Amino acid sequence: MLCALVMGALSYGQETESTAQIKEGMIKVAIMYPKGDDSTFDMEYYTGKHMPMAAELFGDALKAMVIDNCLGGGAPDSAPAYMAVGYFYFPDMATFQKEMGKHSPTLRSDVPNYTNVKPVVMVSKIQTAL
Repeated sequence: MLCALVMGALSYGQETESTAQIKEGMIKVAIMYPKGDDSTFDMEYYTGKHMPMAAELFGDALKAMVIDNCLGGGAPDSAPAYMAVGYFYFPDMATFQKEMGKHSPTLRSDVPNYTNVKPVVMVSKIQTAL
């Protein structure tokens, strides 16, 4: 899947101090928005309102944030499986669980403002960071 970087730690198109702090062992939360025949996604709202709200809610616990705007699939001229993917980076699992426990109801209630699909969430541990 080919995706374009839209925002890294609230700074368009550039590595920031925040994205440079992504380290091995951190927790990466990927929120993926599947593309379907009738799916919609408002990237302007997502980058301008939803993700900044998430960053504010998570505060210093959030170490980095990146947004991908998906452009195509793996084969030439193929459609992407997802419209967008948002990533949150936390220092450890306990911090991630604490922050999501506090703020997921607020974040989930905002989803209908920018998409009509149910996001797919994947939580992983960063094995290698270059």
